[in-house]
Amino acid sequence: MPQVLRSSMADGVRRFLFTALTALVAGACDPGTASSQAAHQSIDESRATAIVRASARVAPAVVSVNVLRTQRARPRTMWESMILPPGAQQRSAGFGSGVIVSEDGIVITNDHVITGASQIKVTLAGGRDLDAEIIGTDPVADIAVLRIQGNDLPVAPVGSAAGLMIGEWAIAIGNPLGNYVADSEPTVTAGVISAVDRNIAPSSEDEGFYFGMIQTDAAINPGNSGGALVNADGEVIGINASIMSRSGGSEGLGFAIPIDRALQIADDFLEHGEIRRAWVGIEVEPIQADAWGRTRGVRISRVAEGSPADDAALEAGDMLLRANGRPLSGPLDWEGVLLDLRAGDGVDLTLQGQPRVIALQAEPFPSTTAARVTLFQDIELISVSSQIQGELGLSSESGALIANISGELTNRTRLRSGDVIIQMNRTRIRSADDAAAFFDALTGQQGRIVVYLERNNDYYTTSLYWRG
Repeated sequence: MPQVLRSSMADGVRRFLFTALTALVAGACDPGTASSQAAHQSIDESRATAIVRASARVAPAVVSVNVLRTQRARPRTMWESMILPPGAQQRSAGFGSGVIVSEDGIVITNDHVITGASQIKVTLAGGRDLDAEIIGTDPVADIAVLRIQGNDLPVAPVGSAAGLMIGEWAIAIGNPLGNYVADSEPTVTAGVISAVDRNIAPSSEDEGFYFGMIQTDAAINPGNSGGALVNADGEVIGINASIMSRSGGSEGLGFAIPIDRALQIADDFLEHGEIRRAWVGIEVEPIQADAWGRTRGVRISRVAEGSPADDAALEAGDMLLRANGRPLSGPLDWEGVLLDLRAGDGVDLTLQGQPRVIALQAEPFPSTTAARVTLFQDIELISVSSQIQGELGLSSESGALIANISGELTNRTRLRSGDVIIQMNRTRIRSADDAAAFFDALTGQQGRIVVYLERNNDYYTTSLYWRG
């Protein structure tokens, strides 16, 4: 083919491609064209990932929990100690996060977020401020339940921590910046479920134990506490609680309380006004670790007489390997099982050397169901039984246990809840009724009463001055 013809054909192809490309670019830049709209729709659909959809579903119900604390002012210098008036008070502010879980305004957050609060205000994602009241707090599980009053409250969809898969998406939603930013929209971070059923021992005096936690590498920072851990379906699976960090910031080791536990605690407070955990009646101890520091199972160190464990013929020295399907590698694993037990729940125990699973039923703590004797409207007494002795680990086999006492009477008498009165003057006290009868016999008399009591497995005496 002649060179001129080949050149002419090449020029034609180049002109065609240039014209087509120009038209394509023009169409993409013109929002009115069908091809442009389709392209934008395709891009928007690709941007709306599962994380985006899940965040949009839950974020409106994640709130900022703002706390004011009033405490005694402590002088920081000698000069301040001279000028501060006696009993001077100072206020401090703190913040965390929370999740609205019901249309009637129930908010779940961490106990450590609201501890010591004199006033709590909840800020919704849209900026609306609402006063909050405390329904109940559980320092053991680090859960607090609040209530707010308002119309058209957003509610977070709630899922379950059961069946979580290691490596599935996890989204942390909270307010790590609190009031340091102009808007109140929550922050979203994403990662995966790193582990489940983690037991966390305290690293300082200011932190407590956490049992059966969800571990995630989604960034959790101070201020995120009480916020939501969410799955890819847009369901709350946990309440963010703590991090492990050398720097104080997120290092990919975040932990959340399973939402099932948080909801169970909320239900207890709403239905009964208290946490109704259950009793099995055994204490456990660690077994000796192997050369690599590993342990498997726990050893029963004590079985309370008349307890469910006693009825199931468990004995001190038995080795527990699993409880309700969860492996036990140390006493913390056992405490994690107990944390979620309620009266009437079944407990399946796998013992070393046993061909079968031992089944028993958890019961209410004996001290919660025992009859109470009230004295002077300020003190409630319970008769010590073998079950209560086993529950509380008391040395005394009998006596009058102080179940409740007013702060005023504690200040006047130095008696406190948990003390066991075993003798007053020369009279042996074997029950709550004995204590009541002792004071009834003093009607019209006055004088000094020496009280002998057990406290923390030690014995003490204190004096009361009686005017009948």
